[in-house]
Amino acid sequence: QVQLVESGGGLVQPGGSLNLSCVVSGSMFDLGRMGWYRQAPGKQRELVAATTNLGRTVYGDSTKGRVTIARENAKTTFYLRLNNLKPEDPGVYYCRGVARFNGVAYWGQGTQVTVYS
Repeated sequence: QVQLVESGGGLVQPGGSLNLSCVVSGSMFDLGRMGWYRQAPGKQRELVAATTNLGRTVYGDSTKGRVTIARENAKTTFYLRLNNLKPEDPGVYYCRGVARFNGVAYWGQGTQVTVYS
């Protein structure tokens, strides 16, 4: 069974940077596509950035140009870095991985990010 656990959330100043980690237990090699999503209160969950089956990266409209994601299989960890934080960036950030062989999606429990001035 694959489990994902996010960490690194907390308070960040506007204009600052956010670094999140997602540790995968079980076999990370079983996961193909991986991504970061976020959900603000009263809003739907939205894409921050994610990899595709073709190895490309897709970005949310509000995060494009400010976000980097990376995967480190040796550490079974998936990373997010979001720069130049804006007032619309707070929310619960979730890590998601999709199993290669059956397409089942696994989600972490989320980590809260708050932007304050």
